[in-house]
Amino acid sequence: MAEHKHSHDPGSDRISIAFFLNFAFTIIEFIGGLLTNSTAIMADAVHDLGDTLSIGLSWFLSKISSKDPDKAFTYGYYRFSLLGALINGMVLIIGSVWVLSEALPRLLAPEMPHAQGMFWLAILGVTVNGYAAWKLSKGKTLNERVLNWHLMEDVLGWFSVLIVSIVLLFVQWPILDPLLSIAFTLFILINVLRNTFQTVRLFLQTAPDNRMLDDIREELAALEHVSNVHYLHLWSLDGERHVLTAHLEIDQMISAEQQKKIKQQIQQRLSDFPLAHTTIEFELPDEPCRDH
Repeated sequence: MAEHKHSHDPGSDRISIAFFLNFAFTIIEFIGGLLTNSTAIMADAVHDLGDTLSIGLSWFLSKISSKDPDKAFTYGYYRFSLLGALINGMVLIIGSVWVLSEALPRLLAPEMPHAQGMFWLAILGVTVNGYAAWKLSKGKTLNERVLNWHLMEDVLGWFSVLIVSIVLLFVQWPILDPLLSIAFTLFILINVLRNTFQTVRLFLQTAPDNRMLDDIREELAALEHVSNVHYLHLWSLDGERHVLTAHLEIDQMISAEQQKKIKQQIQQRLSDFPLAHTTIEFELPDEPCRDH
């Protein structure tokens, strides 16, 4: 059940693609913001710059997380990926609050930007960020999921710019820009807060899934000769790979062959759970638990 060898990490490749796409587009965005005289695009360019730095950090931490276990990190480096998810969540929350602080005053004093330039930048923005978000949507780690919200925020933001630019090509309604920006930012902020809360919980070593914990307890308690299950601990390395430890009280003295049979049953019963490391200790009759 334990993982001993690390192969090529596709998650790191997905993050690297997102980083280079976001970095290149951020440069284009700054130039486009100046040419279109759009404060909304300039604000999004600053936000994308923060995203680029966050994605670069996540890429670095993702590379570290794929290293093999050593004497310092006996479980491996998976939790560095979780650290990346936490940092990115905080950056995205701060960035969303900043965008709101820029958009709200514009409701009182909206400015008319260059609509045609906004339109073509929006097409490019939706395409580039949409492709990067699609690549990261295949990832399962919290790090990739939080990064995906970074990019989804950008996709939705550029989609709002696209809608506004089309409308502004025909009518003078500049207030639509801050209205849509506020709506999409609030939507993203709620989801990021949920993911960040889950990341903090995993850092505090809470059970990643209470239902899974109950199911594991039931599977172990149903084993032959097991009278009680205690000191059952379930926590996660990165939101994807979980660690399980448990003490099983045996109801009678059993032979080595019977112990081997129980271990085989444990392996079969727990094979459907995403457990990277599993440690099970048997306690024979009248044997005191050393963790009391």
